[in-house]
Amino acid sequence: MSKKIVTLAGDGIGPEIMSAGLSVLKAVSKKIDFEYELEAKDFGGIAIDKHGHPLPEETLQAVKNADAILLAAIGHPKYNNAKVRPEQGLLALRKELGLYANVRPLKIYPALKKLSPIRNVENVDFLVIRELTGGIYFGQHELADDKARDVNDYSADEIRRILHFAFKSAQSRPRKLLTSVDKQNVLATSKLWRKIADEIADEYPDVRLEHQLVDSCAMLLITNPQQFDVIVTENLFGDILSDEASSLAGSLGVMPSSSHGFNGLALYEPIHGSAPDIAGKGIANPVSMILSIAMMLRESFGQEEGAAMIEKAVTQTFTDGILTKDLGGTVTTKEMTEAILKNCQ
Repeated sequence: MSKKIVTLAGDGIGPEIMSAGLSVLKAVSKKIDFEYELEAKDFGGIAIDKHGHPLPEETLQAVKNADAILLAAIGHPKYNNAKVRPEQGLLALRKELGLYANVRPLKIYPALKKLSPIRNVENVDFLVIRELTGGIYFGQHELADDKARDVNDYSADEIRRILHFAFKSAQSRPRKLLTSVDKQNVLATSKLWRKIADEIADEYPDVRLEHQLVDSCAMLLITNPQQFDVIVTENLFGDILSDEASSLAGSLGVMPSSSHGFNGLALYEPIHGSAPDIAGKGIANPVSMILSIAMMLRESFGQEEGAAMIEKAVTQTFTDGILTKDLGGTVTTKEMTEAILKNCQ
C-alpha cells in the first residue's frame, strides 16, 4: 500500500534541501520497491504570508491524515518582533499531533572528525531522546517584580511513555545500553523518573540501564562521548544536552531528527534553521534533510534497507571528500545531492 508523506518545505533554504532530499527518496524507493505519494503544504513564514497563520487548517488536516511528515526549515528575521511568528506554528503542530519523543542521532563521520571542537570523537554514535510534552516548559509560570516561579510537573504516565520509547530504541541497537539522565539528588520529579525507570527495566532484560545525573552527563558528553548508546531525559535537560551533543559533529548540516506522537505519527526534520542568508544561493548542505528521510524510512516504515543505503551513501560521499561550504568544502547543494545519489547502491 502506498504511504502518504506530507512535505513542509517552509522558509529560507527549506525548499532547496527538501527538493534535494526528495530526489534521494525517489531514487532509493525505486531500488527497494517502496511506494509513496507526496502532498506539499504551506507551513511557517510562507504560510503567514499566504494565509495569515503559520499552521493553516488545510495543512493541519493534511498532516493529521499522513503516514509521516517531512519538515525542512522555518523562520526569518522579518518575523522576529511580529505578533505571529513561524515558530508558533511548530509549537502548535507538536501539540496537535501529540509529539512527545524527540530523537537526535549523533554520529561522527571519520571524514569529518577534524570539524569537531573536541579531539576524542572516534567511534561516537548515540541517540539523545528528549521528552517533549511535560516538564518545566509546560508547568505553571508566575512572574512578579521581585519574585518568579516556574513549576516542573511530570505525571507517571508521561514518564513511562517516554521511557518505554527509549527502552525500545535501545533494544534495536547493537549495544543495547540506555542511560537515563536526571537530577534525583535534588528534584522530586527526578526521583519519580528514576523510580519508574528502574521498574520498567524489568520489562527489558536485554537492555542495560544506567543512571547519570545531568551535570555528570553534560561533562561526559565532552570527555567520553563514546560511552553513550541511547540517552533519555526530561524536557529541559534534553533541550540542553541535545544541543550540546549536536556541537560534537562540527556542523548542524549533518544532524537529522525525528519527533514521535502518541498515535505513531512522526515528523522528521533537520535540527538547523532556515539560514535565510544563504537561501537561493545553491550552497546549502542538504545532508541533514537527506538523513532525516533515512530516519523516516526506518522509524515510520520499517524500510531498513533504504535507510541504510542512504546512510552508507552519505558516509561514502564524505569519504570521497565531497563537502559543502559548512564542512570545509566547495560543492553546491546540487553537486552534493548528485554525489549521494551516485553512491546510493
